[in-house]
Amino acid sequence: MPGKYFEALNVGDTFDHQPSRTVTETDNLLFSTLTLNPQPLHIDAEFAKDSIHGQILVNSIFTLGFVVGVSVGDTTLGTTLGNLGFDKTTFPNPVFIGDTLTAHSKVVDKRESKSKPDRGIVTFEHTATNQRGEVVCSCIRGAMMMRQPA
Repeated sequence: MPGKYFEALNVGDTFDHQPSRTVTETDNLLFSTLTLNPQPLHIDAEFAKDSIHGQILVNSIFTLGFVVGVSVGDTTLGTTLGNLGFDKTTFPNPVFIGDTLTAHSKVVDKRESKSKPDRGIVTFEHTATNQRGEVVCSCIRGAMMMRQPA
């Protein structure tokens, strides 16, 4: 299984995730409409042209989905029992159509479950940067991880 069990994840471990991803107009339009987000900043080029950005702004939840999704293969694929929550999610810089995103993760905390010996809690810090190295998304995510089977 490509994901890591609780025992294999240690505070300070870092992961540089691949592939990077260039965001397309189709990505943003489909994501925004599939999630019922009609914000004209995301789907109306004429409206967005007159905004402070001067162009369409990529839906921030798409960016969050990318940074967490691309991390799965290196960290939790088949070894997580579920997300426990997201804290301190920030979007310090905008993402625009044509930007290329790259994600990195770091294990910032871990602890054994107090009530269930077959699992533990791992806390990840996920970060996405654009092609200029600017941070466009950061979040802290708690994951309930399986322990290595005996």
